Amino acid sequence: MTRAAEPRVGDPRGRRDGLGWVTRAVFPDPRVRLTVGSGAAAEAGRRVVARYAIVPSVDRARFLLPLGTRRVTAASVLAYNALRPPTVRAARAALGAAAWLGALQLARMPVLTVSIPGAAEAAELVLAAHVSAALGQGPLVGAFGVRPPDPNHKPTLQLFDVTGRPRGYAKIGWNDATRGLVRAEAAALGRLPRPPAASGYPLVPRVSWHGDWAGQAVTVIEPLPPDVRGVDADAPPRLAELLAVARRGGPPRPTRQLAGSPFLAGLADRASGSAAAVEAGARAVDAVRRLGERHGATLVEFGDWHGDWVPWNLGARAGRLVAWDWEHSGSDAPVGFDLAHQGFQCALVLRARPLSEAVRAADDLVARHGARLGLDERQRRLVVDAYLVEMWLRTWRLADGGAGWNPTLHPGLLDEIERRLCE
Repeated sequence: MTRAAEPRVGDPRGRRDGLGWVTRAVFPDPRVRLTVGSGAAAEAGRRVVARYAIVPSVDRARFLLPLGTRRVTAASVLAYNALRPPTVRAARAALGAAAWLGALQLARMPVLTVSIPGAAEAAELVLAAHVSAALGQGPLVGAFGVRPPDPNHKPTLQLFDVTGRPRGYAKIGWNDATRGLVRAEAAALGRLPRPPAASGYPLVPRVSWHGDWAGQAVTVIEPLPPDVRGVDADAPPRLAELLAVARRGGPPRPTRQLAGSPFLAGLADRASGSAAAVEAGARAVDAVRRLGERHGATLVEFGDWHGDWVPWNLGARAGRLVAWDWEHSGSDAPVGFDLAHQGFQCALVLRARPLSEAVRAADDLVARHGARLGLDERQRRLVVDAYLVEMWLRTWRLADGGAGWNPTLHPGLLDEIERRLCE
């Protein structure tokens, strides 16, 4: 049974939902006209540059899938499906099969038609065309998911060539907070080492192109290996690879005191910046001071950290770990930060546990595995205490960039930090 075509509606960029948020970010130029209906024809003086199926409907949009060839439409939902949870994988497999059979058109899915003035350069107005020209790989087609508006999230354009082969991911920074993250990841990926597999260092995607476009910061990252598979969220942490990241694929580094370290000085500088901006920042300044008083004499190894070391940013290929999403990475951090982050975020995000339980999960994971990172009991406590201060400062930085406070972490995380440092 076919469904009646949805009537044409206004430009979706005026909507307050996820469809409006994503289309505003991907098509920011007012000269680009967006029409929603069953498939509009080009108007006089304009030319159509893309059409997308809005799946499953305008009001419940989850995907914008490129129309043109069945191969490309199907690839836009089937690529890297093995990375997703089983229920999501099954739903995408069914959607991909429907796309391959042409059932999306038969079901009369609403269509988003993108048109530009006839004399205009597509690369100036349309991101996929701009990236195609920048990469010089021939025409590329974009597909993107739709999720609720969030000032911390970045729309991601998945890019394919006309045969349906993945060509990369374009991350779009659209406000100060996300522009900073997109630029930070491009810089980080350019600095990461490329040691041999024997070092244990994970495979890392490269940057294909980075630049500013239409007021947005855009980083195009090369596609992941096609045979990459997801990692089990309940499996033991990948400590060898975590250490390889911390040590840049090399040997252990000498330990040194927290007091006088560039890391502690950096925390103090950022806390002072937060105090100048928000009242809660004075509590962060005090937390850094207490951290130094409590752990200043403790010797610790410093190194790199991924910054978001969680199962959904990791995969495996032929026995080797693959790691992506390096936008929060940094250097000169206490070795073990990524382990604390995995415990904290898996409890908070994956298992939806309260903040206090997420803090305990970080303690528990570092306690269970810290010895293999060379951490004694005092060092393990330092790692978690310092990590929590680092996380609050990250939360403030994003809020200061226009993302707003994350209510899951603020002000509760400051309460947890103060409790620990006053014990």
